[in-house]
Amino acid sequence: QVQLVESGGGLVQAGGSLSLSCAASGRTFSTYVMGWFRQAPGKEREFVAAIRWSGGRTYYADSVKGRFTISRDTAKNTVYLQMNSLKPEDTAVYYCAAGQGSSHAIRTYDYWGQGTQVTVSS
Repeated sequence: QVQLVESGGGLVQAGGSLSLSCAASGRTFSTYVMGWFRQAPGKEREFVAAIRWSGGRTYYADSVKGRFTISRDTAKNTVYLQMNSLKPEDTAVYYCAAGQGSSHAIRTYDYWGQGTQVTVSS
């Protein structure tokens, strides 16, 4: 049974930093792309960043480029999202996901975590 478990969310002031983790288990993810998405109240879920498990190629939404960094530790089967220079508009529930299709397309992701809340105060 595949499980993706996020951790690391919380409350931070604007300009601060948070680091999210996603521990993956239940299968081999070598052919997968691992993504982070977020959903703010009243808004659709949107792509944030992704990384290919094999090779480590990364992808970012324009809104987070230069501020967020996605990485993975293959030995620990864990994906990370380092978030710096946080803004109030980054406030959302952040989800980890795993899929074998496009890095940006929500519909191609097969597995999802339960989400972790990130709140950025102004």
